[in-house]
Amino acid sequence: MDEPSDRFDTQDEEVAAEAGTDPEEFLSLLPHFYRGSVSQSVSAQDRLDRTTDWAITLIAALLSVVFASEDMPAYLLLIGLVLLGMFLLFEVRRYRFYDVWRSRVRFVQENIFANAFDPAGVEHHPNWREEIGDDLRQPTFKVSYLEALSRRVRRVYALLFVVIGLAWVSKITLFTPEAQWTEAAELPGIPGLIVATALALFYLTVLLIAFWPGKREAKGEIHGVKSGHWKD
Repeated sequence: MDEPSDRFDTQDEEVAAEAGTDPEEFLSLLPHFYRGSVSQSVSAQDRLDRTTDWAITLIAALLSVVFASEDMPAYLLLIGLVLLGMFLLFEVRRYRFYDVWRSRVRFVQENIFANAFDPAGVEHHPNWREEIGDDLRQPTFKVSYLEALSRRVRRVYALLFVVIGLAWVSKITLFTPEAQWTEAAELPGIPGLIVATALALFYLTVLLIAFWPGKREAKGEIHGVKSGHWKD
């Protein structure tokens, strides 16, 4: 029973070796690999966008409920902040997976297609085939969790957090004129001043995360920032 298996393993290795050493066979495989990587990148982008869409839908529904009546408490908006934070954590994870496929597509474009269009150009990664092979065998995240978090907050969630914050301030002041803002802001057993202080610290943390001066690790040069490395 072992002999057929060993024979097939040997044949598989020979087929792969021939495809790697023959330029024509390698170039015939390359478009399939590239299209597959692009397809995975598009699929990951779609999952990322759906998370953002659900977060925006949640905020819109929550604002409609809270401002539908003066009797609606302001702390519902704080629950919205918690839910929005959960969506953010989901999106950061999905963004890191998306960046794996996006960086792989960019790596192929940079080291194969760019050199095909401009043969006089110098290869950015002389051993690009080895690096792609290594990444296929041992895929790794190309962007750190902190950078992914910072990018998603800065691009999307900072604005959503600001909308919730402004809505909360409006609810406890303009839409509750019969009570002091400290009374309208309080939670059961927690004074309104403490709630407001906690919110201020939360928004300060969001601001620091959004503009954290860390070194860029994500690959891509469109936004005018020096590109990160392909794989550390």
